[in-house]
Amino acid sequence: MNNIKIAVIGLGYVGLPLAIEFGKKYSVLGYDINQKRVSELQSGHDHTLEADLDSMNMAMTLKKTDGNTGLSFSAEENDLKDYNVYIVTVPTPIDNFNTPDLKPLLSASAMIGRVIKKGDIVIYESTTYPGCTEEDCIPVIEKISGLKFNVEFFAGYSPERINPGDKENTLTKIKKVTSGSTPEIADKVDALYSSIITAGTHKAPNIKVAEASKIIENAQRDVNISFVNELALIFERIGIDTTDVLEAAGTKWNFLKYRPGLVGGHCISVDPYYLASKAETLGYVPQVILSGRRVNNSIGPFIANKVLKLMIQKEHKIKGANALILGITFKENCPDIRNTKVVDIYKELCEFGVNVDIYDPWACTEEIKEEYGIEIIKKIDEQKEYSAIILTVAHEEFKAFNFEKYHNKGTVIYDAKAFIDRRWVNGRL
Repeated sequence: MNNIKIAVIGLGYVGLPLAIEFGKKYSVLGYDINQKRVSELQSGHDHTLEADLDSMNMAMTLKKTDGNTGLSFSAEENDLKDYNVYIVTVPTPIDNFNTPDLKPLLSASAMIGRVIKKGDIVIYESTTYPGCTEEDCIPVIEKISGLKFNVEFFAGYSPERINPGDKENTLTKIKKVTSGSTPEIADKVDALYSSIITAGTHKAPNIKVAEASKIIENAQRDVNISFVNELALIFERIGIDTTDVLEAAGTKWNFLKYRPGLVGGHCISVDPYYLASKAETLGYVPQVILSGRRVNNSIGPFIANKVLKLMIQKEHKIKGANALILGITFKENCPDIRNTKVVDIYKELCEFGVNVDIYDPWACTEEIKEEYGIEIIKKIDEQKEYSAIILTVAHEEFKAFNFEKYHNKGTVIYDAKAFIDRRWVNGRL
């Protein structure tokens, strides 16, 4: 394809870094339906903290001075018509019944159907089940555009591997899986990504293989974490410390060093349901994948109930007691709140009449309110008496927290991350 012009659809944790990197070499449009998000980026800011702002602003300046390369942003659908490669990075969530919600993906496909031209390529990066690109998305484009797949337009799939908050393993440093709907398109898609990915690429034999490779990455991690979470549930009943056990077992060279914890975020806690759903449509009910999900979903309520038991042992009253949760993002040193399981702890404690404050220096208070209906505090009241403190996210800022002071006052301190000095902890996962 000559004169490559790329439109990246969806400017979240995945789409924005991708648009910036491509913008260094190609003419790129970063598109998002959220005008507020587009305006933020146009002003040179990024609330997700994923963007290299210097690179983004440089690419934006390049677009203004040289129309052949550089990056611009838009929320106007008509602006997409000038581009010939469409990369889709929209969310693939689940609904309240843990069923895949394809609405964002199908909506993006319908929009592409309204702007696509003969010879154009659509590349999907959104994580989904094997077959989704060709069986669910492409028919939408065909129907709306009137163009014939693999004759008048083509497709590829290159699963995202962004790790939110990770400043070491960034986009260009992670090997990229690529694929295409024909051998020729597979070569073109691979060459496109090879032009920005310094770690190299792996060309999968077809789109379904590429889709499956991504979804099992996260399903595998989910199952491994569920195993150590189940160990934590067992060892708590035995009366031994899970971290001590894992450190002892970890002295063997081939022991997999996973840690127990809350499993949230948009990937690990969601993607296994996509694979399970696909399997069930084919007449197979997954056993290991779904059992792992059940274990990991039980950890929030388990932590809350363990804290309540510790409070009773220390003769704290439950109803009307004050509790402080440290952290609500789904991982440390990152503002991402998607599918955070800290909310499970919060809700469980509230059901028992506990007054719960949540403090997180990384989280956006407005986003938390909008997404979960929870008002988090912006500053910890040093004079407030807390019967329990639960550390749920190992933010760097919490290293300076004075756990000793609260421990000496009789506060129950629970460490869900094996992060706090053990002298001040009453219990940990």
